[in-house]
Amino acid sequence: MDPYLEGHLWPDVHNSLAYLISVQLTPRLGLPYVVHMNNYTVEDTSPEEDIGIMYPDVEVFHRIKEPVAAYGRPITPETLVLPAIKPVEVHIPVVEIRDRKNNKLVTAIEILSPVNKRKPGLEPYREKRLRLHYAGVHLIEIDLLRRGERPLEHPYLPKSHYLVSLIRAGTGKTQVWAVDVKEPLPVIPVPLKQPDEDTFLDLDKALKDLYEQRSFEKSIDYNELPPPPAFSEADLIWMQAVKPNKK
Repeated sequence: MDPYLEGHLWPDVHNSLAYLISVQLTPRLGLPYVVHMNNYTVEDTSPEEDIGIMYPDVEVFHRIKEPVAAYGRPITPETLVLPAIKPVEVHIPVVEIRDRKNNKLVTAIEILSPVNKRKPGLEPYREKRLRLHYAGVHLIEIDLLRRGERPLEHPYLPKSHYLVSLIRAGTGKTQVWAVDVKEPLPVIPVPLKQPDEDTFLDLDKALKDLYEQRSFEKSIDYNELPPPPAFSEADLIWMQAVKPNKK
């Protein structure tokens, strides 16, 4: 994984990666299945909580005016006036594998957005995960963002920069792939309807296709530090050794 993609490029990366996952899966599925790209919208009521990645900076209005007298005393002019922070609609792509015959959702592939990993969006997303589980839908969750709180809660969840998980419908078990920044993204199984065998998703290939087709490296200055949270010194030294370009 390239941590620089977690910065201002993330909305574009998110949509492009979802598309490339759908392209990779489509030819592997037999006639009973179709792959759809879908979007759902969430309202982010605290956009100021992000770090300038999903949303533009908060606008600041300065006001210069003469002091106004009140009760015989001059009123001190305010330094500035801040506009009210309004909820922002965030459109999140999701890859869906559906039963072609009845259009029933079989497997959902979620790439997490910042709004999914912090309040107030975290709890509604956790509720959505439960709804999918109770509806008998397999859920693949791809978390390529180091910041925020993981929706998946478990006391033995490994610590890692990134996390991919698969919750198989009807099993009560979660398969987890913990990924360090130095490691390639995994090849994971993609479950279908019983008794059909799993297909697979090569996330590392999807990421390489992303770079080849979108050339995101042209928009990154690898001489700068990656977006927060901060890496260890050892990780930063490793990044300096493998960075693709110097500007």
